[in-house]
Amino acid sequence: MAFQKVVISGVNTSELTVLQEKEKMELLREIRDTGSREARDKLIQGNLRLVLSVIQRFTGRGEDVDDLFQVGVVGLIKAINNFDLSKEVRFSTYCVPMISGELRRYLRDYSQIKVSRSLRDLAYKAMQAKERLTGTLCREPNITEIAEEIGAKREDVVIALESVTDPVSLYEPIYSDSGDTLYVLDQISDKNGIENWLGEIAFREAMQSLSDREKKILHLRFFQGKTQIEVASEIGISQAQVSRLEKGALSKIKESV
Repeated sequence: MAFQKVVISGVNTSELTVLQEKEKMELLREIRDTGSREARDKLIQGNLRLVLSVIQRFTGRGEDVDDLFQVGVVGLIKAINNFDLSKEVRFSTYCVPMISGELRRYLRDYSQIKVSRSLRDLAYKAMQAKERLTGTLCREPNITEIAEEIGAKREDVVIALESVTDPVSLYEPIYSDSGDTLYVLDQISDKNGIENWLGEIAFREAMQSLSDREKKILHLRFFQGKTQIEVASEIGISQAQVSRLEKGALSKIKESV
């Protein structure tokens, strides 16, 4: 990887050296045997480009690059302190997940949206359980299965996972079928807000002009608060068809009221 001349945390990245694996192992042995400060500094300097390559995955979230670099160096130092020379593993192979883990913890703990420690811990426990279950079941587990795996309440798992999820625009497209695009907004049940509107007399009268299928879709979506995926499964059609029928029915109602 080629690096342009960039100064991060006072370090000129164009002047960084890269150590060979053999050199790294020699320095690690020297640190272990003698506690040499010089060897430690040389090993850190020789792996700063590795830190730079790892933090590229974590940029674009509004975080200061200098801060990410410094956190990455902390991860590098922890890797040096904990590396086991008796294991047949390359130092860089061991180092990358250590640096990544330190960056993830930093982003988790210092996110602009503050989430309690217990909620974050539950969320990451749930994500780990999801990975395990995916391998065991050969499919993505549902929330109930994840909750049972970690011994937590289903609703607590839902809240915890949502708390560590990056915000998404309601108008972000997630599926397109022959030009009929589905947006995040289409997947969200809106039982409370729209139900009040559905309760109006004018709206009920306008619904009389709809087909039985259109009425059922609106009833499931806005009275029972179901998502389009759930509605599609219940009445046996595709999600894209549910979306088209729902939009068409709402357009008819808007023209009538």
